[in-house]
Amino acid sequence: MKLAVVGGGSTYTPELIDGFARLRDTLPVGELVLIDPATERLELIGALARRIFTRQDHPAKVTTTADLDAGVAGADAVLLQLRIGGQAARLQDETWPLECGCVGQETTGAGGLAKALRTVPVVLDIAERVRRASPDAWIIDFTNPVGIVTRALLGAGHKAVGLCNVAIGFQRKFAALLDVAPAEVYLDHVGLNHLTWERGVRLGGPDGEDLLPRLLGDHAESIAADLRLPRAVLDRLGVVPSYYLRYFYAHDEVVRELGEKPSRAAEVAAMERELLGLYADPALDEKPALLAKRGGAFYSEAAVDLAAALLGDGGSPVQVVNTLNSGTLPFLPDDAVIEVQARVGPAGPVPLPVPRLDPLYAGLVSHVTAYEDLALDAALRGGRERVAKALLAHPLVGQFDLAEDLTDRLLAHNKEHLAWA
Repeated sequence: MKLAVVGGGSTYTPELIDGFARLRDTLPVGELVLIDPATERLELIGALARRIFTRQDHPAKVTTTADLDAGVAGADAVLLQLRIGGQAARLQDETWPLECGCVGQETTGAGGLAKALRTVPVVLDIAERVRRASPDAWIIDFTNPVGIVTRALLGAGHKAVGLCNVAIGFQRKFAALLDVAPAEVYLDHVGLNHLTWERGVRLGGPDGEDLLPRLLGDHAESIAADLRLPRAVLDRLGVVPSYYLRYFYAHDEVVRELGEKPSRAAEVAAMERELLGLYADPALDEKPALLAKRGGAFYSEAAVDLAAALLGDGGSPVQVVNTLNSGTLPFLPDDAVIEVQARVGPAGPVPLPVPRLDPLYAGLVSHVTAYEDLALDAALRGGRERVAKALLAHPLVGQFDLAEDLTDRLLAHNKEHLAWA
């Protein structure tokens, strides 16, 4: 089996390599190709990947290349983990929205729109080249904003599935609190990428006993602390929101915090410099502890599980993925991309039925879906007017003068990445 990782020069790639090595029985990789135009970083990561495989006695061949077409040729699956503009662009996404009193974040709000505008055209070009070189390959997208990027891929007819680590993170946390194996925990997970709620925590599958009330009764304080939300929020909702919901439920507080501390982009950039220094050590043959602070916890396990299921070699038959709505949430268009439990196999994911969504959640899901529709239109066709409409539609913006100001700032900071700007 051949897998290709586009963005293989990321400092996060060793986490993925470690997952491939540990979970070889789930996903028997024979060849792994790391693809990245940043050749110096790529060679560091490639060399470390070979050492990790050697340490764990994994027989896979690891190659590196800056040639996308050659790298994806003959691949069974292609994983996308891109950051167009690098940490410098992320720093901008986290900075200029704050100047307008809005959340500065790379996946939601105005910063998230900027990332989508930079990313969607690049991902679609990559996907077309994958389709020419390996028409049967699955594309697994971990590139943010995952919902919008996956919708772009599926809208263009690609064999694509979006992946996020939020659900697997909750699964692991709840399993630890219940003192059971993670595989025993089934989440009633519903919403959009980075806009989800856990409405139930069941043992053994969708028909198992719901232990969420017990978890909230015994551990609400610690769960709320992890989410950085007041316990009162969990008491009111009776469900566990994704930590990304804090940008909505505590927007003004988050804006104040972000204005008082260094940006996450600056922290990650410093961490990446340190990681690259560690990776250059020829004696290092495992992922360093520092990598755990980089983000993306459990992504490797989720990626292995999804790839194995799609390629028919194993994996869990039911997984949380980003895929077409297709009537699952009846208040959304069929071509919206939702994040829910789905039955996954070589034919792709099929969402499982979802009980009626309370208006408290359905309203926000509908609102953000409308924004994503306009954001994708702006990413595909460009134009200031489309960008302004997307921002006006976003629930974290929603005011005309504010949307106009943010539009001007977005375009000024992203001209080098937007051919039409």
